[in-house]
Amino acid sequence: MTRDLLQTALDAADAAGAVHQRYRERLDSFRTVEKGQSDFVSEVDLEAQEAALSVIRSRHPGHQIRAEEDEHGASLLRSAGAEVNHSAHGPAGTGSDVPTWIVDPLDGTTNYLHGHPMFASSVGVALGPHVVAGAVLAVATGERWWASRGGGAFLNGQPIRVSTQRELRGALIGTGFPFKSLPLLPRYLQQMDNVLRNTAGIRRLGSAALDLCYLATGRLDAFWELQLGAWDVAAGLVIVEEAGGIVTDVDGFAIELVDSGSYLAANSPTLHEALRGLVRQADVAADAPEEPGTQ
Repeated sequence: MTRDLLQTALDAADAAGAVHQRYRERLDSFRTVEKGQSDFVSEVDLEAQEAALSVIRSRHPGHQIRAEEDEHGASLLRSAGAEVNHSAHGPAGTGSDVPTWIVDPLDGTTNYLHGHPMFASSVGVALGPHVVAGAVLAVATGERWWASRGGGAFLNGQPIRVSTQRELRGALIGTGFPFKSLPLLPRYLQQMDNVLRNTAGIRRLGSAALDLCYLATGRLDAFWELQLGAWDVAAGLVIVEEAGGIVTDVDGFAIELVDSGSYLAANSPTLHEALRGLVRQADVAADAPEEPGTQ
């Protein structure tokens, strides 16, 4: 069964990626609206989502689906004059034994809209509390990652493993800004300051799906972000774990059925604990009361 689910994830990610490719050379030909602060949805997002979900529905009509672009985004685009074909994609099955598809049709929309190559389609599927298969496609770089639980992780058909870096001082860390939750920004900036001072550097790609795939491939050694949706990380989570890495929330607790929230991932328990320590130190410093007379 897992093999069939993985093939559907690959084909659904490819279907979304084909939409990305079709519009890449005409970025001014479709409508885009702002859902929230620096949070955009375009006709490409919705067309890519419909392409991916069509693959899933045609093969697994009884499965549940969680996808990023809900009716709110479609309504905003219609209000802006776009012609949007957007069908419902809510739960279709019942019970914990029904697979749940977790889809981000275009992770890195802002990058895409600016012609920046860091964007991808991401399709994961969970059985009960665990993601069992996932695929991520980056059409701009021609890279396609996938993994299934117990089956290993791959990039363009070649097996991949996380890096062997274990020391913070030599580690390259991925991150993402909490732009959808600006009240978290002061806390995040404290964390970034502490991480930057104690590692080889920080990189922000603008796509959490690609951050996790880069970690799985050894291009990053660890990653953390405070506010992500389930669709951002579902496929990447199983890809990292099958490549030998570890993913938890920022507090170190296990992630089961992927929820929105904070994530911290690394190539090993050693580096994971070290990065979590830096983040925790920053949180303690941020929460400490000010000394009298420091204002």
